[in-house]
Order: sequence, then structure tokens, then C-alpha cells
Amino acid sequence: MYSDEDLDAAVAAGALSAESAAAFRTHVGKMRATPAVDEEHFRLVSSFNDIFVAIAGTLVLVAVGWIAETFMHGLVGVAVAATAWGLAEFFTRKRRMALPSILFLLAFAGGIFAALVPEFDGNIFKSGAGAFGIKVAFAAAVTAGCTWLHWKRFRVPITVAAGAAALVGVAVGLLLAVVPDLLKWMNAILFVAGVSVFVFAMYWDIADPLRQTRRADVAFWLHLLAAPLIVHPVFTLFGLLSKNVEIGGAVVVLLLYVVMAVIALIIDRRALMVSALVYVLAAISAVLEKFSVVSVSVALTALIIGSALLMLSAFWHVSRAGVVGRLPASWRQKLPPLR
Repeated sequence: MYSDEDLDAAVAAGALSAESAAAFRTHVGKMRATPAVDEEHFRLVSSFNDIFVAIAGTLVLVAVGWIAETFMHGLVGVAVAATAWGLAEFFTRKRRMALPSILFLLAFAGGIFAALVPEFDGNIFKSGAGAFGIKVAFAAAVTAGCTWLHWKRFRVPITVAAGAAALVGVAVGLLLAVVPDLLKWMNAILFVAGVSVFVFAMYWDIADPLRQTRRADVAFWLHLLAAPLIVHPVFTLFGLLSKNVEIGGAVVVLLLYVVMAVIALIIDRRALMVSALVYVLAAISAVLEKFSVVSVSVALTALIIGSALLMLSAFWHVSRAGVVGRLPASWRQKLPPLR
């Protein structure tokens, strides 16, 4: 099995020409009855060895963290991050294994952040929102810098999304440090952050509308990050987290998801919908409970959403053609081509 990264590496090494690689992708797309650009390729597992290494790597990282907690209290994050980097030197840089690379990047970034905020317990009132904001901003800034170094070394697509998340943490932390009362407007801040990440994702997407390079993979992860940042504030605003949702609030959440579905069709990114799916499931479940359908609310919710998504998947290209065809020509030129 050959991945897009393998083809790109072959082109870079001179084993294949760029034209040959493009022709191969087109051939595979025709065999699957759909252009490669419409497949939204995403490499997670290329063989069972990816899962094997991911499990073994998780055991090693947990063991290192446990041992560090026992003998070097306060250095757990550093130990985990250093181990994750070392593992990435072989399994990411040499073997180019997708799932382990994602795992090691998350462990590295999380370890760096945890090392700098060792007593993070979610209680921002313990030392005041301002002091908490400074601590988080500093930790997130260092994490963002480290993820940049990781990107320069390994080029794992999810790294850009991890760095973007860290930069969101920097922005939120600085805002709280300067104006602690902005804590009351945290939902609005997160919403703006989500829109900003989405715009950043589109920057990567527009640079590769045919989805043939690593830029498309980077955009995939950024869209996964942007969706919950956009939807979560709305979710919280209408009380879906506390189960005090009113019918009107649930309807607003569902309408927001419909808007996101239209945007997903336009930019040809199913990931945007999947990342926000959990919120919609909660919204529909809450509505069903309002009508006293408690015993089967989860099952009915899964049936409704699952059926709708299957229908959309079956008619994705037709639906996308109907939506994109109404856009200005200047916009269509920057979007993935229609089937």
C-alpha cells in the first residue's frame, strides 16, 4: 500500500516525476469511480504495524511518565516529551508511520505544556484569572515554539494544528492577564479563535486545491480543531452542557450544524462536520428528552444523525455541485474541482 507521502517522497528523490505521480493518483481515482481530490485522503493506518507501534509507544510513554513521577516529581512532562521526540526520530523520521507519529507529537506537545503548568487543575480563581492567564500564556508560547521545532524536524501534518491550539492558548492567556474580567466572555473569545483557525485552515487548503501535497493534510487537522472551537461556545450558550437546553436553543445548534454542512460541501471537507458531530448528537438527544423519549433518546439520535450523514455521503458530489455551482467563478477557482 502506497500513501500520498510515499509518492511525494519518491518525487523528491527523483524516482518518479511529478507528472507520473499525478497520473498514478488520477488512475487510482478512476478505479475508485471518483477523482482523488474528492476522496479527502487521510493517512492514519497503513498497516497493522502502525497500531502495534502505537500501542507499544503508549506503554513506553506511560511507563516513562510513571517512573518520572516516582523519582523525578515535577519532571514528568519533560521526560515524556523527550521520550516522544526520541521515538519520533525513528518511527516518524525514518519509518514515516502515521498513527505513531500523531501519538508522539501529541505526547511531545502535551508533555511540554504539562511541564510548564504542573499544577493545572482548572480552578482559575485559585490565584486569580490574571495570574492564571500569564502562566497559561507562557506555557502555551513555549509549547508553540517547540511544536514549530518539531514541524521543522518531522513535518507531521497534525503539528500545525497543535501549534495553532497552543497559539490560541497564548491569546486567551494574555487576554485574561491583561483584562481578567474577560473571563465572562470566554465563549465569545473561543468562537473568534475558532473562526481564526478556520481561516488559517483555508489558507492551507487554497494553496493545494487538488489535495496532492502535505498542505491538504495540514488543513485537515486544522479543520478538526476549528469546528469544536466554533460550535462549543454556542453549545455552552444554550445550556446543552448543563442539560438545561430549551427547544429553541437546540434548534439554533442544529441550524449552525446545517450551516457548517453547507460550508463543508463548498470546501469539500467532511472533517469539519465530523469534528462538531458530538454537539449535534447532544442537542438532538436533549430535544428528545424534552418530549419524554428518554429510554431510546440515544438510539433515536444515532439513527437520525447516522441516516442523514449516510444520505449526504451518498449524494455528496451532487449536493456539492448544486452548492458550488451557485458561487462566483472567482471563488470556484480556489476550491477543489467538482466531480
